Amino acid sequence: MNIGKARGSQLQHSIVETDLKRDVVVGAPTEKTSVKNYADQWLDHRFDLAIRTRELYEYLLENHIYPTLGNLSLHNLTPSTIRGWHAELAQRHPSTAAKSYRLLSTIMNTAVIDGIIVSSPCRVRGAGVEHAGERPVATVAEVKALANAMPDRLRLVVLLATWCQLRRGEILGLRRKDVDALHSMIHIEQSRTIARNGTSITKSPKSRAGKRSLAVSVPIMEAIVEHLESFTESDPDSLLFCSPIGPPLSVGVLQRAWTKARLTVGRPDLHLHDLRHTGLTFAAATGATTAELMRRAGHASTEAALRYQHATRDRDRILAKALEAIMESSADGDLEMKPDDNRQDTDVRTRCRKE
Repeated sequence: MNIGKARGSQLQHSIVETDLKRDVVVGAPTEKTSVKNYADQWLDHRFDLAIRTRELYEYLLENHIYPTLGNLSLHNLTPSTIRGWHAELAQRHPSTAAKSYRLLSTIMNTAVIDGIIVSSPCRVRGAGVEHAGERPVATVAEVKALANAMPDRLRLVVLLATWCQLRRGEILGLRRKDVDALHSMIHIEQSRTIARNGTSITKSPKSRAGKRSLAVSVPIMEAIVEHLESFTESDPDSLLFCSPIGPPLSVGVLQRAWTKARLTVGRPDLHLHDLRHTGLTFAAATGATTAELMRRAGHASTEAALRYQHATRDRDRILAKALEAIMESSADGDLEMKPDDNRQDTDVRTRCRKE
Protein backbone atom coordinates (compact mmCIF):
# COMPACT_ATOMS: atom_id res chain seq x y z
CA MET A 1 0.00 0.00 0.00
CA ASN A 2 1.25 3.49 -0.84
CA ILE A 3 1.36 5.17 2.59
CA GLY A 4 1.81 8.69 1.11
CA LYS A 5 -1.20 8.27 -1.13
CA ALA A 6 -3.31 6.94 1.73
CA ARG A 7 -2.38 9.88 3.97
CA GLY A 8 -3.16 12.29 1.15
CA SER A 9 -6.56 10.71 0.71
CA GLN A 10 -7.26 10.96 4.44
CA LEU A 11 -6.19 14.60 4.44
CA GLN A 12 -8.46 15.41 1.49
CA HIS A 13 -11.36 13.65 3.21
CA SER A 14 -10.71 15.71 6.36
CA ILE A 15 -10.69 18.97 4.38
CA VAL A 16 -13.97 18.14 2.63
CA GLU A 17 -15.58 17.18 5.93
CA THR A 18 -14.45 20.46 7.52
CA ASP A 19 -15.76 22.45 4.56
CA LEU A 20 -19.15 20.79 4.83
CA LYS A 21 -19.36 21.72 8.51
CA ARG A 22 -18.54 25.34 7.54
CA ASP A 23 -21.14 25.29 4.74
CA VAL A 24 -18.37 25.78 2.19
CA VAL A 25 -19.36 24.26 -1.14
CA VAL A 26 -16.83 23.88 -3.94
CA GLY A 27 -18.67 23.13 -7.14
CA ALA A 28 -15.84 21.63 -9.22
CA PRO A 29 -12.31 20.32 -8.64
CA THR A 30 -9.69 23.05 -8.65
CA GLU A 31 -7.95 21.82 -11.77
CA LYS A 32 -11.20 21.90 -13.77
CA THR A 33 -12.44 25.33 -12.72
CA SER A 34 -11.67 27.89 -15.43
CA VAL A 35 -11.34 31.61 -14.93
CA LYS A 36 -14.40 32.19 -17.10
CA ASN A 37 -16.60 29.67 -15.30
CA TYR A 38 -15.72 31.01 -11.88
CA ALA A 39 -15.96 34.68 -12.89
CA ASP A 40 -19.40 34.10 -14.45
CA GLN A 41 -20.59 32.51 -11.18
CA TRP A 42 -19.03 35.33 -9.18
CA LEU A 43 -20.84 37.96 -11.25
CA ASP A 44 -24.15 36.07 -11.05
CA HIS A 45 -23.95 36.19 -7.26
CA ARG A 46 -23.19 39.92 -7.04
CA PHE A 47 -26.75 41.14 -6.54
CA ASP A 48 -25.44 44.32 -4.91
CA LEU A 49 -23.97 45.76 -8.11
CA ALA A 50 -25.53 48.78 -9.80
CA ILE A 51 -26.63 48.16 -13.39
CA ARG A 52 -23.92 50.31 -14.97
CA THR A 53 -21.26 48.72 -12.73
CA ARG A 54 -22.42 45.25 -13.78
CA GLU A 55 -22.29 46.31 -17.41
CA LEU A 56 -18.74 47.60 -16.94
CA TYR A 57 -17.66 44.30 -15.35
CA GLU A 58 -19.27 42.32 -18.17
CA TYR A 59 -17.48 44.48 -20.73
CA LEU A 60 -14.09 44.08 -19.05
CA LEU A 61 -14.50 40.32 -18.68
CA GLU A 62 -15.69 39.68 -22.22
CA ASN A 63 -13.28 42.02 -24.00
CA HIS A 64 -10.12 42.14 -21.89
CA ILE A 65 -9.97 39.21 -19.45
CA TYR A 66 -11.60 36.18 -21.08
CA PRO A 67 -9.82 36.39 -24.47
CA THR A 68 -6.45 35.75 -22.80
CA LEU A 69 -7.23 34.18 -19.43
CA GLY A 70 -10.77 32.81 -19.69
CA ASN A 71 -9.93 29.21 -20.58
CA LEU A 72 -7.12 28.86 -18.06
CA SER A 73 -7.86 26.97 -14.86
CA LEU A 74 -7.67 28.84 -11.59
CA HIS A 75 -5.13 26.29 -10.42
CA ASN A 76 -2.77 27.09 -13.32
CA LEU A 77 -3.18 30.87 -13.19
CA THR A 78 0.22 32.16 -12.06
CA PRO A 79 1.57 35.61 -11.14
CA SER A 80 3.80 35.55 -14.22
CA THR A 81 0.78 34.87 -16.44
CA ILE A 82 -1.10 37.76 -14.86
CA ARG A 83 1.96 40.02 -15.21
CA GLY A 84 2.30 39.27 -18.91
CA TRP A 85 -1.40 39.76 -19.58
CA HIS A 86 -1.46 43.08 -17.74
CA ALA A 87 1.73 44.37 -19.38
CA GLU A 88 0.38 43.68 -22.86
CA LEU A 89 -2.98 45.32 -22.12
CA ALA A 90 -1.40 48.31 -20.37
CA GLN A 91 0.64 49.13 -23.47
CA ARG A 92 -2.55 49.65 -25.45
CA HIS A 93 -5.08 50.79 -22.82
CA PRO A 94 -3.48 51.79 -19.48
CA SER A 95 -6.71 52.84 -17.77
CA THR A 96 -8.61 49.77 -18.96
CA ALA A 97 -5.73 47.55 -17.85
CA ALA A 98 -5.93 48.97 -14.32
CA LYS A 99 -9.71 48.49 -14.16
CA SER A 100 -9.45 44.93 -15.52
CA TYR A 101 -6.70 44.04 -13.05
CA ARG A 102 -8.70 45.35 -10.08
CA LEU A 103 -11.72 43.31 -11.17
CA LEU A 104 -9.66 40.14 -11.67
CA SER A 105 -7.93 40.65 -8.33
CA THR A 106 -11.28 40.97 -6.55
CA ILE A 107 -12.53 37.76 -8.19
CA MET A 108 -9.35 35.89 -7.25
CA ASN A 109 -9.60 37.05 -3.64
CA THR A 110 -13.10 35.58 -3.53
CA ALA A 111 -11.74 32.31 -4.96
CA VAL A 112 -9.29 32.23 -2.04
CA ILE A 113 -12.14 32.75 0.43
CA ASP A 114 -14.11 29.98 -1.31
CA GLY A 115 -11.15 27.63 -0.84
CA ILE A 116 -10.69 27.02 -4.56
CA ILE A 117 -7.15 28.42 -4.61
CA VAL A 118 -4.67 28.89 -1.78
CA SER A 119 -3.55 32.42 -2.67
CA SER A 120 -4.33 35.04 -5.29
CA PRO A 121 -2.08 35.12 -8.36
CA CYS A 122 -2.71 38.88 -8.71
CA ARG A 123 0.53 40.19 -7.22
CA VAL A 124 1.63 42.84 -9.72
CA ARG A 125 2.52 45.89 -7.66
CA GLY A 126 0.73 49.03 -8.80
CA ALA A 127 -1.16 47.26 -11.58
CA GLY A 128 -4.54 48.43 -10.31
CA VAL A 129 -3.56 52.09 -10.05
CA GLU A 130 -4.81 54.42 -12.75
CA HIS A 131 -2.53 57.28 -13.70
CA ALA A 132 -5.07 59.55 -15.32
CA GLY A 133 -3.70 62.60 -17.05
CA GLU A 134 -4.81 66.13 -16.28
CA ARG A 135 -8.26 66.65 -17.73
CA PRO A 136 -8.69 69.70 -20.01
CA VAL A 137 -10.47 72.76 -18.68
CA ALA A 138 -12.48 75.26 -20.73
CA THR A 139 -12.24 79.02 -20.41
CA VAL A 140 -15.23 81.19 -19.56
CA ALA A 141 -15.41 82.35 -23.18
CA GLU A 142 -15.33 78.76 -24.43
CA VAL A 143 -18.15 77.74 -22.07
CA LYS A 144 -20.32 80.52 -23.50
CA ALA A 145 -19.44 79.51 -27.05
CA LEU A 146 -20.18 75.84 -26.34
CA ALA A 147 -23.61 76.71 -24.92
CA ASN A 148 -24.42 78.81 -27.97
CA ALA A 149 -23.30 76.02 -30.29
CA MET A 150 -25.77 73.54 -28.77
CA PRO A 151 -29.37 73.18 -29.98
CA ASP A 152 -31.70 75.55 -28.11
CA ARG A 153 -33.31 72.78 -26.05
CA LEU A 154 -29.87 71.50 -24.97
CA ARG A 155 -28.09 74.80 -24.34
CA LEU A 156 -28.92 74.55 -20.62
CA VAL A 157 -26.98 71.27 -20.37
CA VAL A 158 -23.70 73.15 -20.82
CA LEU A 159 -24.66 75.79 -18.27
CA LEU A 160 -25.74 73.27 -15.61
CA ALA A 161 -22.66 71.10 -16.12
CA THR A 162 -20.35 74.10 -15.72
CA TRP A 163 -21.95 76.57 -13.34
CA CYS A 164 -23.82 74.05 -11.16
CA GLN A 165 -21.12 71.36 -11.55
CA LEU A 166 -23.65 68.60 -12.28
CA ARG A 167 -22.91 65.13 -13.61
CA ARG A 168 -24.56 64.03 -16.84
CA GLY A 169 -26.88 61.61 -15.04
CA GLU A 170 -27.92 64.33 -12.60
CA ILE A 171 -28.74 66.68 -15.47
CA LEU A 172 -30.79 64.05 -17.27
CA GLY A 173 -32.63 63.24 -14.02
CA LEU A 174 -33.74 66.81 -13.24
CA ARG A 175 -37.50 67.36 -13.05
CA ARG A 176 -39.58 70.53 -13.01
CA LYS A 177 -40.28 70.07 -9.30
CA ASP A 178 -36.52 69.97 -8.58
CA VAL A 179 -36.28 73.66 -9.54
CA ASP A 180 -37.02 76.25 -6.83
CA ALA A 181 -37.05 79.49 -8.78
CA LEU A 182 -38.32 81.49 -5.79
CA HIS A 183 -35.21 80.73 -3.72
CA SER A 184 -32.92 80.23 -6.74
CA MET A 185 -32.14 76.61 -5.83
CA ILE A 186 -32.09 73.25 -7.56
CA HIS A 187 -32.47 69.92 -5.76
CA ILE A 188 -30.53 66.84 -6.86
CA GLU A 189 -32.79 63.94 -5.89
CA GLN A 190 -32.16 61.41 -8.64
CA SER A 191 -30.04 60.60 -11.67
CA ARG A 192 -30.93 58.98 -14.97
CA THR A 193 -28.73 56.83 -17.13
CA ILE A 194 -29.15 54.55 -20.12
CA ALA A 195 -28.28 50.85 -20.00
CA ARG A 196 -26.48 49.16 -22.88
CA ASN A 197 -29.78 47.75 -24.14
CA GLY A 198 -31.25 51.26 -24.36
CA THR A 199 -33.35 51.05 -21.20
CA SER A 200 -33.70 54.30 -19.24
CA ILE A 201 -32.73 53.81 -15.58
CA THR A 202 -33.64 56.29 -12.86
CA LYS A 203 -32.07 55.89 -9.43
CA SER A 204 -31.15 57.78 -6.29
CA PRO A 205 -27.66 59.28 -5.95
CA LYS A 206 -25.07 56.62 -5.11
CA SER A 207 -24.06 58.34 -1.87
CA ARG A 208 -25.65 60.58 0.75
CA ALA A 209 -23.41 63.41 -0.44
CA GLY A 210 -24.86 63.11 -3.94
CA LYS A 211 -28.34 64.07 -2.75
CA ARG A 212 -28.05 67.82 -2.27
CA SER A 213 -29.53 71.27 -2.86
CA LEU A 214 -27.51 73.88 -4.72
CA ALA A 215 -27.73 77.65 -4.84
CA VAL A 216 -27.94 78.91 -8.41
CA SER A 217 -26.71 82.26 -9.69
CA VAL A 218 -29.25 84.70 -11.10
CA PRO A 219 -28.16 84.37 -14.78
CA ILE A 220 -28.30 80.57 -14.64
CA MET A 221 -31.69 80.53 -12.88
CA GLU A 222 -33.02 82.87 -15.57
CA ALA A 223 -31.79 80.40 -18.19
CA ILE A 224 -33.46 77.53 -16.30
CA VAL A 225 -36.80 79.38 -16.09
CA GLU A 226 -36.63 80.23 -19.80
CA HIS A 227 -35.95 76.55 -20.57
CA LEU A 228 -38.90 75.43 -18.40
CA GLU A 229 -41.22 77.79 -20.24
CA SER A 230 -40.02 76.72 -23.68
CA PHE A 231 -39.18 73.01 -23.49
CA THR A 232 -40.58 71.40 -20.29
CA GLU A 233 -44.13 70.16 -19.75
CA SER A 234 -46.20 71.57 -16.87
CA ASP A 235 -46.36 68.34 -14.84
CA PRO A 236 -44.11 68.63 -11.73
CA ASP A 237 -42.56 65.24 -12.53
CA SER A 238 -41.71 66.22 -16.11
CA LEU A 239 -38.04 65.90 -16.97
CA LEU A 240 -36.26 69.11 -17.91
CA PHE A 241 -34.69 67.50 -20.95
CA CYS A 242 -36.74 65.56 -23.47
CA SER A 243 -36.46 64.92 -27.18
CA PRO A 244 -38.44 67.18 -29.56
CA ILE A 245 -41.13 64.49 -29.87
CA GLY A 246 -41.58 63.96 -26.14
CA PRO A 247 -39.62 60.91 -24.84
CA PRO A 248 -36.76 61.46 -22.36
CA LEU A 249 -33.54 62.72 -23.92
CA SER A 250 -31.26 59.86 -24.91
CA VAL A 251 -27.52 59.82 -24.27
CA GLY A 252 -26.92 59.30 -28.00
CA VAL A 253 -28.80 62.45 -28.99
CA LEU A 254 -27.00 64.47 -26.32
CA GLN A 255 -23.59 63.10 -27.32
CA ARG A 256 -24.10 63.93 -31.00
CA ALA A 257 -25.09 67.49 -30.15
CA TRP A 258 -22.12 67.86 -27.80
CA THR A 259 -19.66 66.46 -30.35
CA LYS A 260 -20.84 68.95 -32.95
CA ALA A 261 -20.63 71.85 -30.47
CA ARG A 262 -17.09 71.10 -29.29
CA LEU A 263 -15.88 70.76 -32.88
CA THR A 264 -17.54 74.06 -33.75
CA VAL A 265 -15.73 75.79 -30.89
CA GLY A 266 -12.44 74.11 -31.71
CA ARG A 267 -12.17 72.04 -28.52
CA PRO A 268 -12.44 68.41 -29.72
CA ASP A 269 -10.52 67.32 -26.60
CA LEU A 270 -13.33 68.30 -24.23
CA HIS A 271 -15.70 65.67 -22.83
CA LEU A 272 -19.02 66.75 -21.40
CA HIS A 273 -17.81 65.74 -17.93
CA ASP A 274 -14.90 68.16 -18.33
CA LEU A 275 -17.39 71.00 -17.94
CA ARG A 276 -17.98 69.78 -14.38
CA HIS A 277 -14.20 69.84 -13.85
CA THR A 278 -14.19 73.35 -15.28
CA GLY A 279 -16.96 74.56 -12.98
CA LEU A 280 -15.31 73.14 -9.88
CA THR A 281 -12.05 74.78 -10.92
CA PHE A 282 -13.83 78.13 -11.21
CA ALA A 283 -15.35 77.54 -7.76
CA ALA A 284 -11.92 76.75 -6.31
CA ALA A 285 -10.54 79.96 -7.84
CA THR A 286 -13.07 81.97 -5.83
CA GLY A 287 -11.45 80.72 -2.64
CA ALA A 288 -13.96 77.97 -1.84
CA THR A 289 -12.80 75.57 0.86
CA THR A 290 -12.45 71.85 0.23
CA ALA A 291 -15.56 71.22 2.34
CA GLU A 292 -17.54 73.69 0.24
CA LEU A 293 -16.35 72.08 -2.97
CA MET A 294 -17.24 68.63 -1.64
CA ARG A 295 -20.77 69.71 -0.81
CA ARG A 296 -21.35 71.45 -4.13
CA ALA A 297 -19.94 68.57 -6.17
CA GLY A 298 -21.66 65.86 -4.13
CA HIS A 299 -18.37 64.23 -3.18
CA ALA A 300 -18.07 61.92 -0.21
CA SER A 301 -14.27 62.19 0.07
CA THR A 302 -11.76 65.03 0.13
CA GLU A 303 -9.59 63.18 -2.40
CA ALA A 304 -12.33 63.38 -5.01
CA ALA A 305 -12.87 67.09 -4.38
CA LEU A 306 -9.17 67.94 -4.61
CA ARG A 307 -8.92 66.15 -7.93
CA TYR A 308 -10.98 68.87 -9.61
CA GLN A 309 -8.90 71.83 -8.48
CA HIS A 310 -7.01 72.50 -11.69
CA ALA A 311 -5.52 75.78 -12.84
CA THR A 312 -7.53 77.39 -15.63
CA ARG A 313 -5.89 79.05 -18.63
CA ASP A 314 -7.52 82.34 -17.66
CA ARG A 315 -6.09 82.25 -14.15
CA ASP A 316 -2.74 81.01 -15.40
CA ARG A 317 -2.52 83.97 -17.78
CA ILE A 318 -3.33 86.36 -14.94
CA LEU A 319 -0.59 84.73 -12.87
CA ALA A 320 1.88 85.05 -15.74
CA LYS A 321 1.05 88.76 -16.11
CA ALA A 322 1.52 89.28 -12.39
CA LEU A 323 4.90 87.56 -12.52
CA GLU A 324 5.81 89.72 -15.50
CA ALA A 325 4.92 92.85 -13.50
CA ILE A 326 7.14 91.68 -10.67
CA MET A 327 10.01 91.11 -13.07
CA GLU A 328 9.64 94.57 -14.62
CA SER A 329 9.32 96.39 -11.28
CA SER A 330 12.44 94.70 -9.95
CA ALA A 331 14.57 95.15 -13.06
CA ASP A 332 16.99 97.40 -11.19
CA GLY A 333 16.71 95.76 -7.78
CA ASP A 334 16.27 92.56 -5.83
CA LEU A 335 13.07 90.78 -4.86
CA GLU A 336 12.18 90.65 -1.18
CA MET A 337 9.52 88.47 0.47
CA LYS A 338 7.73 90.43 3.18
CA PRO A 339 4.51 89.72 5.10
CA ASP A 340 1.61 92.09 4.56
CA ASP A 341 0.51 93.44 7.92
CA ASN A 342 -2.92 94.28 6.54
CA ARG A 343 -3.76 90.60 5.90
CA GLN A 344 -3.94 87.51 8.14
CA ASP A 345 -0.68 86.23 9.55
CA THR A 346 -0.90 83.09 7.44
CA ASP A 347 -1.43 84.99 4.20
CA VAL A 348 1.88 86.16 2.73
CA ARG A 349 2.42 87.92 -0.56
CA THR A 350 5.43 89.10 -2.50
CA ARG A 351 6.49 92.71 -2.32
CA CYS A 352 9.02 94.14 -4.69
CA ARG A 353 11.04 97.16 -3.87
CA LYS A 354 14.32 98.74 -4.87
CA GLU A 355 17.07 98.84 -2.29
